[in-house]
Amino acid sequence: MEVANPLKRKRDDVVPPDDSQVDLSILEAVEKSQNAVEVLDLRTLKRLVFSFERRLKENIEARLKYPDQPERFADSEVELHEELEKLKILAGAPELYPELVNLNAIPSILNLLSHENTDIAIDVVHLLEDLTDEDVLEDNDEPARILVDSLIENNVLELLVQNLQRLSDKDPDEMSAVYNTLASIENMIEVKPAVAELVCERTKLLRWLLGKIKVREFDSNKQYASEILAILLQNSTANQKRLGQMNGVDVVLQAVAMYKSKDPKTSDEEEMLENLFDCLCCLLMPLENKERFVKAEGVELMIIIMKQKKSAYASAIRALDFSMTKYPPACERFVDVLGLKTAFAAFMGKIPMSKKNKKERYQEELEERLVSLIASLFGGILRGSRRERLLSKFVENECEKIDRLMELYIRYSDRVKAETQRLEQLELDDLEMDEEEKYNRKLESGLYTLQLITVILGHVWCSEHSQMRARIELLLKQQKLTKKDIKDILQEYHDNIGDLDGPEEKERAQTRIQKIISAF
Repeated sequence: MEVANPLKRKRDDVVPPDDSQVDLSILEAVEKSQNAVEVLDLRTLKRLVFSFERRLKENIEARLKYPDQPERFADSEVELHEELEKLKILAGAPELYPELVNLNAIPSILNLLSHENTDIAIDVVHLLEDLTDEDVLEDNDEPARILVDSLIENNVLELLVQNLQRLSDKDPDEMSAVYNTLASIENMIEVKPAVAELVCERTKLLRWLLGKIKVREFDSNKQYASEILAILLQNSTANQKRLGQMNGVDVVLQAVAMYKSKDPKTSDEEEMLENLFDCLCCLLMPLENKERFVKAEGVELMIIIMKQKKSAYASAIRALDFSMTKYPPACERFVDVLGLKTAFAAFMGKIPMSKKNKKERYQEELEERLVSLIASLFGGILRGSRRERLLSKFVENECEKIDRLMELYIRYSDRVKAETQRLEQLELDDLEMDEEEKYNRKLESGLYTLQLITVILGHVWCSEHSQMRARIELLLKQQKLTKKDIKDILQEYHDNIGDLDGPEEKERAQTRIQKIISAF
């Protein structure tokens, strides 16, 4: 975050003051506060809650009695503010949260989010962020769950988002409250993942977040909005579909389009851009959003970003991979708008170089995405001139793409063999592991990419192009391999195709792989 902007507060990062400038009254107040935390028990909690409820009642009465005379209720508002500040010490004793709930203090606190005085609502926002802070709730699972359940039951989500809509980015205090509102929502999701869908069902948070990422100027709240949006979309098909229906695909595309020919200026802005691409890739999971992506010319935008070779290069490849997986129209559009040249240049290792790109893992992830993308192209384009254009790429420059495929085949095959040997050793050491777990471990070590490489080789082989077949056979022979080695990998892939997309789709996928196996 930039220094000028509000940061998520940590309790252990306070810098001690210079002794020569110590204000004794401040030190005394801090000491009293620390002592209060140390002796915080049920009796103290009851006293704090009773005092808060009394000041709240006085403020309500003063406002009702003198609605048009602010000076007559101003003092009660200051006192209410002070009581809310005192309640923050409860964050030092999360084990008392169940008692706080039992004392029925939560409804009174939350109702203040609708207080006419925005400053009081902001006090409540900061209090909630303190009480739900991840550092406070760590190792306090049950008290955290009880608190969050009570907050949800008392409409915290609706009240927080309603208050959010009246806060301004122009006022530093209100900007800080925006940040802490988002932090409180994130903290509650951490405790109770179902909150991610609840907040989108019950409030207009998604629309507010979309509005925030539309803004051209970068600030810490735009960054945090992109992060929260990614969290909400991450594991929720319902939220992905909901945002798609709200024109979310187009809005996110517009947000990333700002970086098609420029790089982010700071690491925080770079993080925001990564968050936006995370949002885009999550959005591209449901079929209807893939359709929206193609209609909004998302394929063309990703190719432009790749051609510009800016920092979003790898993210654009990832988005294309998501868009083309099991969606032929995106594959067809990709070929039609001349994406093959750009993709295969990257596949051959012609990627823009930067400090980030030089990292080995970055390049591996890029390779894996490109292999997946090419496999999707073969799966989505089964015949016609587009298929011929795709296959022709493997004949160019004396079949250099096949050489590259075999280079990757050897590398990933060696990795999988090493992992297989490691797993066998674990079994010898009496560490039991079922077949599914062993298979998943191999997938993580590179088996999935190896399987896709063999699928691509299979499609090339099935073209019956004599030059390409001869090249594959030559390379296999040079590596002391046979077609049976490829068939064995394909067979394992065939046998482990899941039915996540339904039994009919599983059968179709297995039939396609079986045809490739038979062709070898």
